[in-house]
Amino acid sequence: MKHKTVCVVGLGYVGLPLAEAFSKHLKVTGYDIDSDKIVNLNRSNNEDNIEFTSDQSKIKEADFVLICVPTPVTKSKEPDLSYVKSAAELVGKNLKKSAVVVLESTVYPGVTEEIVKPILEGKSGMKCGADFKIGYSPERINPGDEAHTLEKITKIVAGMDDETTEILADLYGLITNVYKAKDIKTAEAAKVIENIQRDLNIALMDELAIIFYPPYKYIKVNLYYMYTKRKGGIEHL
Repeated sequence: MKHKTVCVVGLGYVGLPLAEAFSKHLKVTGYDIDSDKIVNLNRSNNEDNIEFTSDQSKIKEADFVLICVPTPVTKSKEPDLSYVKSAAELVGKNLKKSAVVVLESTVYPGVTEEIVKPILEGKSGMKCGADFKIGYSPERINPGDEAHTLEKITKIVAGMDDETTEILADLYGLITNVYKAKDIKTAEAAKVIENIQRDLNIALMDELAIIFYPPYKYIKVNLYYMYTKRKGGIEHL
């Protein structure tokens, strides 16, 4: 593993921390189509083990390619997979034989195997399983949350087969705790559930804010009470 190369495609709030974390253990290439971002990253980069580039041919040097691109929703509230598809096409055109491609973006169950895989095969001219492998490991980066940084969270990993899952567990195990899902669709579903739980909590707080408006102090007091009660006392309330 120590002689492997990782390429992170997409250097946003998910990809950049991932690239920096892996660079402490492996050679890393950080790829992004934004050339200005690449210039700024290289200007501030003092690490020998990581290279930032907008040269897509560098992807072909990687043993592991991690796709970390956004998945927004359309105006009709449907998943916008355009960035995922575009990244898959780019990776497929520059895919090294025997490489493992891992999708990190938030998607619904089936995207990795039913959408990304055919694109990779079509653009590379190779066969998934025989010439390269695929996997999924949902991103769990929460920007601004210093309590749950990458090295403190548990990363779910799943490969297209048991062998790939073990390889991904070894890879991600270099930077954080790992949980091996039974298959790719299960890992994709876990991310959907996590996002739904977060969105429901946010929606609940929004509704409570409306109920308690205008004296927001009521909701602050009640939330503090809930927190301290869970911690074992309300002596500081």
